[in-house]
Amino acid sequence: MKIKPFKLERYFARYEFSAKYLLSSSDCDGLNQKELLDMADNEMKSVWEKLTLGYTESLGNPLLRIEAAKLYSGVNLDDVLIIVPEEGIFIALNIILNQGDHVICTFPGYQSLYEIAESLGCEVTKWLPEENNGWKFNIDFLKQNVKSNTKLLIVNFPHNPTGFLPSIKEYTEIINFAKERNIYIFSDEMYRYLEQSEKDRLPSACEIYDKSVSLFGMSKTFGMAGVRIGWLVVRDKQKYLEMARFKDYMTICSSAPSEILSIIALRAKKEIIERHISRIKRNLNLLDDFFIRQEKFFQWIKPRAGTIGFPKLKKNVSASEFCQKVVKEAGIMLLPSTVYDFDDCHFRIGFGRENMSQVLKKFEEYLAKK
Repeated sequence: MKIKPFKLERYFARYEFSAKYLLSSSDCDGLNQKELLDMADNEMKSVWEKLTLGYTESLGNPLLRIEAAKLYSGVNLDDVLIIVPEEGIFIALNIILNQGDHVICTFPGYQSLYEIAESLGCEVTKWLPEENNGWKFNIDFLKQNVKSNTKLLIVNFPHNPTGFLPSIKEYTEIINFAKERNIYIFSDEMYRYLEQSEKDRLPSACEIYDKSVSLFGMSKTFGMAGVRIGWLVVRDKQKYLEMARFKDYMTICSSAPSEILSIIALRAKKEIIERHISRIKRNLNLLDDFFIRQEKFFQWIKPRAGTIGFPKLKKNVSASEFCQKVVKEAGIMLLPSTVYDFDDCHFRIGFGRENMSQVLKKFEEYLAKK
């Protein structure tokens, strides 16, 4: 397989650990390991203290799969395959797709979601949102672009990078559209449980359609990107077996400490998620005020869920040039829309970090000089 460079990841590789301030990160603040271990129940404290650093089960630690399954309705550990989140996309798309298949994918988005399909020789139709309608993904697009060879619909809600979240009614209509045409769904749900209002939370695709594959993990919602733990929920037993076999050519199995830390976090999920939601709401209030003050520079559509938004630059300013200047002159990393191959007038801003007020102050000081 020949695959293009991953623009977003290459941009992060360049600036993530050299810029003084990160204002584009999509994860919540990383949990402190000691603090996490203090949340462990007696069973997991014992498991952690007695842990040996050998190979782990290729499907994932059964306790971890049980805890992951509890996040869903009608799902059990036999539907859960533990993977690295990025690896999960690669595995699922390789198993579902064949050369010549047609794919419809929400766009802009995480490059793997469409790039892997294109590299497999598939035709990809990119489903763009309506910015003037709050970044809504209109289902009429699906109806107009479905083909006889459409094999897979790839969706990402809450959406990276816009923060869009459809209503439950709109989402159900999307799922039913695929179901009626026997189209597989790959649902990237990495920002699930980060809805500003719990009543807006969507059901997982795997809960309502058995030909869907749902992706979730510890990176965003739980602030544990460093453990590199995620999972696929696959209710099609044959596809589950094929994906498990494919994983033998990838990571084979997970890190033993990472699995145990993830079990601890999942058992303490209420405390962790509530903390992150509280910070997100606080930071969004700061951003709302910031964009009102800076309306001459930016156009802001407030996200409904997740940890990221997609402001637009006014005055025909190049996003790529703007972000380069900001990181070099102010030490603040923003993510230009060019890494999404979308346009050159938006940038991604992240609001899952505790130091948001400090970084916004630095950003505002920088803008005041312009």
